[in-house]
Amino acid sequence: MSPEAFAEMALSFPETIQGSHFDTTDFRVSGKIFATLRPEKERGVLSLSRGDQELLRETSGEMFEPVPGSWGEKGWTFVILHSADPDAVRHAMAMAWRKAAPKSVSARHVL
Repeated sequence: MSPEAFAEMALSFPETIQGSHFDTTDFRVSGKIFATLRPEKERGVLSLSRGDQELLRETSGEMFEPVPGSWGEKGWTFVILHSADPDAVRHAMAMAWRKAAPKSVSARHVL
């Protein structure tokens, strides 16, 4: 999966806007970041629950790995773009979007 495809996928989620912080592209719903992109490192990052992070590691470990340190302990998860399957990334990104979106926003949209 290319960095461009990752960004396009993130922007396809409802009410998502693209921004940046610390020289990193981010994707937000209702002001909350659910994904970031570092194209020069060929990595995306998703904000997942710890349970979702563990599930992805068990089922698709070649594509997903926890960010080192306390960020990873909070559910932040690398997406290894060069080995990423778009369907698996879309599923994981939907988990991250749902985690970030307020209930009032997610209730208006079927993913």
